[in-house]
Amino acid sequence: MRPQYLDWLIQGKPVITSEGKYIVIYELVIQDDESVLNSWAKHLREHYCADSEIDVLRAGYGFERDEYLKKIKFPDANTNPGPSVRSGDFTEILIADYVQYVLEYIVPRTRYDRKVNKNSSTMGSDLVGYKCGKKISGNDELIVFEVKATASEVRPSSKARLQKAVDDSNKDVVRLAETLNAVVQRLIDRNDLEEAKRVQRFQNSSDTPYRKTFAAATVHSNMSYSENILKTVSTIHHADPDLKLIVMHCDKLMEFIHEMYGRACRC
Repeated sequence: MRPQYLDWLIQGKPVITSEGKYIVIYELVIQDDESVLNSWAKHLREHYCADSEIDVLRAGYGFERDEYLKKIKFPDANTNPGPSVRSGDFTEILIADYVQYVLEYIVPRTRYDRKVNKNSSTMGSDLVGYKCGKKISGNDELIVFEVKATASEVRPSSKARLQKAVDDSNKDVVRLAETLNAVVQRLIDRNDLEEAKRVQRFQNSSDTPYRKTFAAATVHSNMSYSENILKTVSTIHHADPDLKLIVMHCDKLMEFIHEMYGRACRC
């Protein structure tokens, strides 16, 4: 089901880099709507732990649900590197929702529920999405995103955070095979064999070619967002000449992220 909060994404005028590349721009304008915020918080929570499983998982600790989520599942709010991991996880999920429900790719959600260390980021490409029919076709599509965030109330850096996403996206060209393998293994672990088979379709591009796109995204606080710095982003050294660029920004983003993790413990 499409999360209602996506209606709060307001598309702005694209930024054009000095190389002539278009950057798609969105502002996330948070509304005072308890129903939508609670639904979003539940959606966030279930990336880490299905509501149908939480009572079984917490039983051994003797924790209440909110205790289990705070102490075992969610990145720490105050102890480093917990806040940066929170920011990274939250913004990856935000971009994943955009890719799935706006760009209309299928996005496997497998990165967060099997973490051994809650204060670590999962290795590999940040997210993959795909489009395919019942029969294998050369028109099947795979999109691979690298996502970065600057959620804190800081002034814009002299070097665009999006540039870091572009540079790290080049690594996705090499590590895609490992990422797809990890996705398939986690889907099999969940007994989601049908989706695992669909993802496997993209593991052998030599014998069964498909369309492959790479993308880089950043999510900023309004304070750290700068159109002028975005114009300096260079993609000429990226392996994909059609690299897609997306930037979102939101007022007091880090404060909102903490609020949403707290809400996810309560609602």
